[in-house]
Amino acid sequence: MSRATLLVLADGRFPAGGHAHSGGAEAAVRAGRITDAPSLEAFCRGRLHTSGLVAAALAATAVLGADPGELDAAADARTPSPALRAAARRLGRQLLRAARVTWPSAELDAVARRFPKGAHQPVVLGLAARAAGLAPEDAAHCAVYESVSGPATATVRLLSLDPFDATGVLARLAPELDRVADSAVEAARRVADEGVDALPAASAPLLEVGAEWHAGWSVRLFAS
Repeated sequence: MSRATLLVLADGRFPAGGHAHSGGAEAAVRAGRITDAPSLEAFCRGRLHTSGLVAAALAATAVLGADPGELDAAADARTPSPALRAAARRLGRQLLRAARVTWPSAELDAVARRFPKGAHQPVVLGLAARAAGLAPEDAAHCAVYESVSGPATATVRLLSLDPFDATGVLARLAPELDRVADSAVEAARRVADEGVDALPAASAPLLEVGAEWHAGWSVRLFAS
């Protein structure tokens, strides 16, 4: 495993399209649920333990070689909101495009043919990590970090929040990120014996409702 390779995949400047998405933060700001650094921290913590955990487990399982089709179906089943499913596939398509150039792989090429409209982003993240020679733990950490860094960065723009305060939120959450990533990998390792039902299905109803509300806006700063 190369730490430098992990940094490339986890870098927010990696051209995977994440900068255009707020992870639900834009809807939460409009609804008054995020107003400052403490409420941003609460939002990110909730997202980490729900959609972040699910994404990390899917990504880790993909590194372990599970069938991408089964994982994509599992991701669909864990994403009730059509708006969030569409966003996940757009992000997956963009990430796959970047990964195929960065780490050319017959497996990534096959996934691109199998999912011309895009597979779910966490599944593609795991496949990209696998192509890069990374471990399940690496993919899980990438996923949990993305689950909180996106909303934190978006909130800086949405509220003119001090970037130092947003970074402080991420730093305080770091120990929880590690624990959630570890839990995700444990679940991923059970899939070989128990099937995809072993993966977590943590629910985040407000994220789902907010995504549908956000999708109907005529003017918005972020795609999701």
